[in-house]
Amino acid sequence: MFSKIFPKIHAEGYKFLVIAGIITMVLYSLSDFLGLIGFVLTVWVYYFFRDPERVIIENDSYLVSPADGLITDISEKSGPEELRLENTSYTRISVFMNVFNCHVNRIPSSGKVEEIFYKPGKFLNASLDKASEENERNYFKINLKNGEEIIIVQIAGLIARRIVCEVEQGQELKQGDRIGMIRFGSRVDIYFKNKKVLAKLGQNVVAGESLLASE
Repeated sequence: MFSKIFPKIHAEGYKFLVIAGIITMVLYSLSDFLGLIGFVLTVWVYYFFRDPERVIIENDSYLVSPADGLITDISEKSGPEELRLENTSYTRISVFMNVFNCHVNRIPSSGKVEEIFYKPGKFLNASLDKASEENERNYFKINLKNGEEIIIVQIAGLIARRIVCEVEQGQELKQGDRIGMIRFGSRVDIYFKNKKVLAKLGQNVVAGESLLASE
Protein backbone atom coordinates (compact mmCIF):
# COMPACT_ATOMS: atom_id res chain seq x y z
CA MET A 1 0.00 0.00 0.00
CA PHE A 2 2.80 2.43 0.94
CA SER A 3 4.58 1.84 -2.39
CA LYS A 4 1.38 2.65 -4.28
CA ILE A 5 0.89 5.96 -2.45
CA PHE A 6 4.59 6.84 -2.48
CA PRO A 7 6.21 5.01 -5.41
CA LYS A 8 9.95 5.16 -5.92
CA ILE A 9 11.22 7.82 -8.29
CA HIS A 10 13.47 7.48 -11.29
CA ALA A 11 17.14 8.32 -10.78
CA GLU A 12 16.73 11.28 -13.16
CA GLY A 13 14.37 12.89 -10.67
CA TYR A 14 16.55 13.24 -7.58
CA LYS A 15 18.41 16.37 -8.63
CA PHE A 16 15.17 18.06 -9.69
CA LEU A 17 13.59 17.11 -6.36
CA VAL A 18 16.51 18.65 -4.48
CA ILE A 19 16.32 21.82 -6.58
CA ALA A 20 12.57 22.07 -6.02
CA GLY A 21 13.08 21.58 -2.26
CA ILE A 22 15.66 24.37 -2.09
CA ILE A 23 13.39 26.70 -4.07
CA THR A 24 10.54 25.87 -1.69
CA MET A 25 12.63 26.80 1.37
CA VAL A 26 13.69 30.08 -0.23
CA LEU A 27 10.10 30.94 -1.18
CA TYR A 28 8.84 29.99 2.29
CA SER A 29 11.36 32.41 3.82
CA LEU A 30 9.73 35.16 1.76
CA SER A 31 6.09 34.30 2.45
CA ASP A 32 3.83 31.42 3.41
CA PHE A 33 1.92 31.73 0.13
CA LEU A 34 5.05 31.48 -2.00
CA GLY A 35 6.21 28.60 0.16
CA LEU A 36 2.95 26.78 -0.58
CA ILE A 37 3.50 27.26 -4.31
CA GLY A 38 7.00 25.84 -3.93
CA PHE A 39 5.65 22.87 -1.99
CA VAL A 40 3.11 22.11 -4.72
CA LEU A 41 5.94 22.33 -7.28
CA THR A 42 8.03 19.88 -5.25
CA VAL A 43 5.15 17.41 -5.02
CA TRP A 44 4.63 17.67 -8.78
CA VAL A 45 8.34 16.97 -9.44
CA TYR A 46 8.13 13.87 -7.28
CA TYR A 47 4.95 12.80 -9.04
CA PHE A 48 6.41 13.37 -12.51
CA PHE A 49 9.49 11.25 -11.88
CA ARG A 50 7.61 8.41 -10.18
CA ASP A 51 8.64 4.92 -11.29
CA PRO A 52 5.98 2.51 -9.98
CA GLU A 53 6.16 -1.24 -10.33
CA ARG A 54 3.82 -2.72 -12.92
CA VAL A 55 2.06 -6.09 -13.22
CA ILE A 56 3.49 -7.60 -16.42
CA ILE A 57 1.41 -10.16 -18.32
CA GLU A 58 4.56 -12.19 -19.20
CA ASN A 59 3.03 -13.45 -22.43
CA ASP A 60 4.97 -12.59 -25.57
CA SER A 61 1.96 -13.35 -27.76
CA TYR A 62 0.94 -9.80 -26.85
CA LEU A 63 2.53 -6.38 -27.20
CA VAL A 64 2.05 -4.24 -24.10
CA SER A 65 2.18 -0.48 -24.18
CA PRO A 66 5.68 1.05 -24.04
CA ALA A 67 4.35 4.17 -22.31
CA ASP A 68 1.64 5.64 -20.12
CA GLY A 69 -0.63 8.06 -21.92
CA LEU A 70 -3.22 8.58 -24.64
CA ILE A 71 -3.27 6.72 -27.97
CA THR A 72 -3.35 9.49 -30.56
CA ASP A 73 -2.71 7.51 -33.75
CA ILE A 74 -3.16 3.98 -35.11
CA SER A 75 -2.21 3.79 -38.78
CA GLU A 76 -0.20 2.06 -41.47
CA LYS A 77 3.16 3.74 -41.99
CA SER A 78 6.50 3.15 -43.63
CA GLY A 79 9.29 2.27 -41.23
CA PRO A 80 11.77 4.91 -40.02
CA GLU A 81 14.31 5.83 -42.68
CA GLU A 82 16.89 6.29 -39.92
CA LEU A 83 16.85 2.50 -39.55
CA ARG A 84 16.72 1.93 -43.32
CA LEU A 85 13.14 0.66 -43.10
CA GLU A 86 11.42 3.28 -45.25
CA ASN A 87 10.43 0.63 -47.79
CA THR A 88 8.80 -1.62 -45.19
CA SER A 89 5.17 -1.20 -44.12
CA TYR A 90 4.24 -1.33 -40.43
CA THR A 91 1.31 -0.67 -38.17
CA ARG A 92 2.21 2.30 -35.96
CA ILE A 93 0.63 3.14 -32.61
CA SER A 94 1.50 6.49 -31.02
CA VAL A 95 1.16 7.07 -27.27
CA PHE A 96 1.21 10.73 -26.15
CA MET A 97 2.43 11.43 -22.61
CA ASN A 98 1.34 14.66 -20.95
CA VAL A 99 3.17 16.17 -17.98
CA PHE A 100 0.99 14.23 -15.53
CA ASN A 101 1.72 10.77 -16.96
CA CYS A 102 4.46 8.49 -15.69
CA HIS A 103 7.32 8.93 -18.17
CA VAL A 104 9.21 5.66 -17.69
CA ASN A 105 9.14 3.61 -20.91
CA ARG A 106 9.07 -0.21 -21.12
CA ILE A 107 9.66 -2.87 -23.75
CA PRO A 108 6.41 -4.29 -25.23
CA SER A 109 7.65 -7.87 -25.67
CA SER A 110 10.73 -9.92 -24.82
CA GLY A 111 13.58 -9.65 -27.28
CA LYS A 112 17.09 -8.47 -28.08
CA VAL A 113 18.08 -4.88 -28.79
CA GLU A 114 19.51 -5.12 -32.31
CA GLU A 115 20.07 -1.40 -32.89
CA ILE A 116 19.77 1.94 -31.10
CA PHE A 117 19.91 5.20 -33.03
CA TYR A 118 19.67 8.70 -31.53
CA LYS A 119 18.79 11.70 -33.70
CA PRO A 120 18.81 15.32 -32.51
CA GLY A 121 15.93 17.50 -33.62
CA LYS A 122 13.31 20.10 -32.81
CA PHE A 123 10.89 20.27 -29.87
CA LEU A 124 7.49 20.51 -31.53
CA ASN A 125 4.31 19.46 -29.75
CA ALA A 126 4.68 15.68 -29.54
CA SER A 127 1.00 15.14 -30.37
CA LEU A 128 1.62 16.42 -33.91
CA ASP A 129 2.29 13.77 -36.56
CA LYS A 130 5.32 15.63 -37.95
CA ALA A 131 6.99 15.33 -34.54
CA SER A 132 7.96 11.77 -35.55
CA GLU A 133 10.06 13.23 -38.37
CA GLU A 134 11.37 16.51 -36.94
CA ASN A 135 11.73 16.20 -33.15
CA GLU A 136 14.62 14.86 -31.13
CA ARG A 137 14.14 11.10 -30.94
CA ASN A 138 15.69 7.77 -30.05
CA TYR A 139 15.07 4.56 -32.01
CA PHE A 140 15.15 0.98 -30.74
CA LYS A 141 15.04 -1.97 -33.15
CA ILE A 142 14.05 -5.06 -31.18
CA ASN A 143 14.28 -8.63 -32.45
CA LEU A 144 11.50 -10.64 -30.80
CA LYS A 145 11.81 -14.27 -29.79
CA ASN A 146 9.49 -15.37 -32.61
CA GLY A 147 11.86 -13.88 -35.20
CA GLU A 148 9.80 -10.76 -35.90
CA GLU A 149 10.92 -7.22 -35.13
CA ILE A 150 9.38 -4.15 -33.57
CA ILE A 151 10.55 -0.56 -33.57
CA ILE A 152 10.15 1.72 -30.55
CA VAL A 153 10.74 5.46 -30.94
CA GLN A 154 11.08 7.86 -28.02
CA ILE A 155 10.12 11.34 -29.24
CA ALA A 156 10.87 14.49 -27.26
CA GLY A 157 7.99 16.93 -26.90
CA LEU A 158 7.37 20.66 -26.69
CA ILE A 159 9.05 21.12 -23.31
CA ALA A 160 11.03 17.88 -23.15
CA ARG A 161 14.76 18.43 -23.16
CA ARG A 162 16.26 15.03 -22.62
CA ILE A 163 15.66 11.50 -23.82
CA VAL A 164 17.11 8.96 -21.40
CA CYS A 165 18.13 5.55 -22.77
CA GLU A 166 18.81 2.83 -20.19
CA VAL A 167 19.63 -0.16 -22.39
CA GLU A 168 22.45 -1.11 -24.74
CA GLN A 169 22.71 -2.65 -28.18
CA GLY A 170 22.80 -6.43 -27.91
CA GLN A 171 21.01 -6.49 -24.56
CA GLU A 172 18.37 -9.16 -23.91
CA LEU A 173 15.18 -7.80 -22.35
CA LYS A 174 12.04 -9.30 -20.89
CA GLN A 175 8.54 -7.98 -21.56
CA GLY A 176 7.92 -4.92 -19.39
CA ASP A 177 11.58 -4.16 -18.65
CA ARG A 178 12.41 -0.47 -18.41
CA ILE A 179 14.19 0.99 -21.45
CA GLY A 180 14.37 4.67 -20.45
CA MET A 181 12.31 7.80 -19.99
CA ILE A 182 11.67 11.21 -21.55
CA ARG A 183 11.58 14.32 -19.40
CA PHE A 184 8.55 16.64 -19.37
CA GLY A 185 5.93 15.75 -21.97
CA SER A 186 6.59 13.55 -24.99
CA ARG A 187 5.51 10.60 -27.15
CA VAL A 188 6.43 6.99 -27.85
CA ASP A 189 5.71 5.25 -31.17
CA ILE A 190 5.72 1.50 -31.69
CA TYR A 191 5.95 -0.08 -35.16
CA PHE A 192 5.03 -3.74 -35.70
CA LYS A 193 3.76 -6.23 -38.32
CA ASN A 194 1.61 -9.37 -38.47
CA LYS A 195 -0.39 -8.64 -35.33
CA LYS A 196 -4.01 -7.86 -34.52
CA VAL A 197 -4.51 -4.40 -33.03
CA LEU A 198 -6.35 -4.53 -29.70
CA ALA A 199 -5.98 -0.88 -28.68
CA LYS A 200 -8.42 1.88 -29.63
CA LEU A 201 -7.81 5.45 -30.72
CA GLY A 202 -8.31 7.76 -27.73
CA GLN A 203 -7.64 4.99 -25.21
CA ASN A 204 -5.59 5.71 -22.09
CA VAL A 205 -2.91 3.07 -21.63
CA VAL A 206 -0.44 2.02 -18.94
CA ALA A 207 3.15 1.05 -19.74
CA GLY A 208 3.86 -2.62 -19.27
CA GLU A 209 0.22 -3.52 -18.61
CA SER A 210 -2.17 -2.34 -21.35
CA LEU A 211 -2.41 -4.67 -24.35
CA LEU A 212 -1.85 -3.03 -27.74
CA ALA A 213 -1.75 -6.01 -30.12
CA SER A 214 -1.73 -9.81 -30.27
CA GLU A 215 -0.60 -12.59 -32.59
